[in-house]
Amino acid sequence: MSFLQTRRNMAAALLRWRRRHRDTISDERFVLLISLVVGVFTALAGWTLKWIIHTIEHFLTYSFSSSGANWLYLIFPVVGIGLTMLFIRYIVRDDIGHGVTKILFAIARNKSKIKLHNTFTSVLASAITIGFGGSVGAEAPIVLTGSAIGSNLGRMFHLSRRHMMLLVGCGAAGAVAGIFKAPIAGLVFVLEVLMIDLTMGSLLPLLVSCVTAAAVTFALSGMGTVFEFHPADAFAVHRIPGYLTLGVLCGLVALYFTRTMNWLEGIFRRIAIPYRKFLFGGAMLSILIFLFPSLYGEGYSLIELLLNGRSMEEWQEAMNGSFFAGHAKFLLVYLILVILMKVFASTATNGGGGCGGIFAPSLFLGCIAGFVFARIWNMYDLLGIQLPEGNFAMLGMCGVMSGVMHAPLTGIFLIAELTGGYGMFVALMMVAVVAYMTIKWFEPHSIYAMRLAQRGELLTHHTDRSVLTLMSMDSVIEKQDKMLFPDQTLGDAANLVASSKGYIFPVVNRQMQLVGILRMDDIRHLVFRPELFNRFRVSQLMAESPALIRVNDSMDSVIRTFDRTRAWNLPVVDQDNIFVGFIRKSTVLSIYREILTDFSQD
Repeated sequence: MSFLQTRRNMAAALLRWRRRHRDTISDERFVLLISLVVGVFTALAGWTLKWIIHTIEHFLTYSFSSSGANWLYLIFPVVGIGLTMLFIRYIVRDDIGHGVTKILFAIARNKSKIKLHNTFTSVLASAITIGFGGSVGAEAPIVLTGSAIGSNLGRMFHLSRRHMMLLVGCGAAGAVAGIFKAPIAGLVFVLEVLMIDLTMGSLLPLLVSCVTAAAVTFALSGMGTVFEFHPADAFAVHRIPGYLTLGVLCGLVALYFTRTMNWLEGIFRRIAIPYRKFLFGGAMLSILIFLFPSLYGEGYSLIELLLNGRSMEEWQEAMNGSFFAGHAKFLLVYLILVILMKVFASTATNGGGGCGGIFAPSLFLGCIAGFVFARIWNMYDLLGIQLPEGNFAMLGMCGVMSGVMHAPLTGIFLIAELTGGYGMFVALMMVAVVAYMTIKWFEPHSIYAMRLAQRGELLTHHTDRSVLTLMSMDSVIEKQDKMLFPDQTLGDAANLVASSKGYIFPVVNRQMQLVGILRMDDIRHLVFRPELFNRFRVSQLMAESPALIRVNDSMDSVIRTFDRTRAWNLPVVDQDNIFVGFIRKSTVLSIYREILTDFSQD
């Protein structure tokens, strides 16, 4: 018996068991059980991914010199994204990049369905990419993996759309909780970034998944935090000007990261041939890592150094392996260049064919930005206040992540749990809020949600808009094959009315392009006068539609069009103005009520 057949038999047996016990175990209780399973598997996937990355990285770089250039930096990153590209192109044969964006799209437009291969392909692809030096993070791929586990378990047991969405959220929450050892951050991430509404029905499964994933990770890797950090001192009132100024800086760094990444991704999208993308991205990445070895992989070693370093002798280790090594006076110059180049390295990694996320780059940038800010502040003794560099490196991580993800609560709780820096909680709140407000002034959506928001495919915390996003145009368009032409007579129109149940008809030209509409009310006084049938043409009787709806319009836009025109029926056309069908306002409202009931049910 093949593996595939065995898997199918197991799935069928589990489904039969579920059907036998549906009366004794409600769907709500069953989802709780599945959320526990999701937490376990997600934590195991995250731990495995981290182990593979560290094993590959150690094997490749353990003999590298710390005092001079290492020429293999020009080779390893290219090999990594090349292997990943081949794996995705010839084995996976599907796009597995932009993990969080894919989750948002699945929730909004694909009934929370994520393909089965996403339960493992992102792990393998990102492990190869990052282990060989790709300048991205492992967290977004594992979030996609966790959501895929939840989605496929939900599909296996034929759960409702509402429960499917919840299990996708459980997978994402468990992934963040497990890989960062941060259960609260996992919960908050799902609420802020995936925008799943918090109800009693959703809270318990999310908590179960988060706690389970964190507990499994603690059991596998020890009780310590991800970053061992010992703050110089706790929150201090006299440093509030420093906290607020750092928040503004972090918001601007997040803005630079977001806009530059979007610009660079646009360049890569315009390169049609995959191997040209690989050559361009590989060359950019390898050169940047050769010049700035700190860009190699996730960059967590540099974060540890800046968090816990106490002197220039320790801090200058950040330049090891570069041309700046041994020149302490160039430390700030080196770190500022790393801030500027990180976005190029991250985009080149993914654009060239690699696989990874922006969690780690956000933490990396924030840590350096916070350290550089505090170092410059102290050098010039601004306001006569000394700022602990390690503390501000931690605060910078919170600020940039809050700005990039548009998720201040996630940033606050994640950094507190990552570092154990709970004594800096008030400072974390200040920096996160100011950073978020700063970037919000320029960018209304996070880097994850930007493209979906532009297409009207993004769920938000606005219930009406979220429900409309979950609706599809196909579900509300009423196709109509009975049409009129402008040169037809009133008699032709009367015959069509007699043989149809409709009361509004499209008028199209010979290219099937809509030119007008004919309402039954407009000809009611004429249809009982046969002597007039040949006197009037449809072109004389038709009217212009109050508005046209395009097949690619969002449902939010459709509702606004109905409200603006006060119409009850509107025609739908494609990009060439070819008639597709009608949308009735009553149909939209009916489907809206059905989805709202399911969406908001506790």
